[in-house]
Amino acid sequence: HHYHHYRGFIATQRKLLDKQAVKITKTVLYAYRVLLTGLHLLRTGEVEAHLPPLAQEYRRSFLTELIALKGEEKGPALSLDWSFHDTQLRELEGQLDKAFQESTLPEERDRGSVSEFLVRWRCQQLS
Repeated sequence: HHYHHYRGFIATQRKLLDKQAVKITKTVLYAYRVLLTGLHLLRTGEVEAHLPPLAQEYRRSFLTELIALKGEEKGPALSLDWSFHDTQLRELEGQLDKAFQESTLPEERDRGSVSEFLVRWRCQQLS
């Protein structure tokens, strides 16, 4: 089910980006985070949603500059090379699809084990 979640998530981000004549850096970064988080989860079984380590692991060093740009620009990113980023995002979408086909994650989760884990964790938090 994870793949479908991230596929739907990126579809929503794509719609937002399509509406922006001049792209907003935050929206572009969010699209990268969605794709890289989903890709990482399908490949490793681990959730990593922090973009800097994902950018490093998946060799997207240009994201460091984009993150810095977001800190400087609160509105539209006038200097953003959208064609480059659109190509990168499409490539990551393809990698997400491929990772889904190759993933060893089970299609269904073990609800009983998840429930037991949550109960144990919550009890630990209370003590």
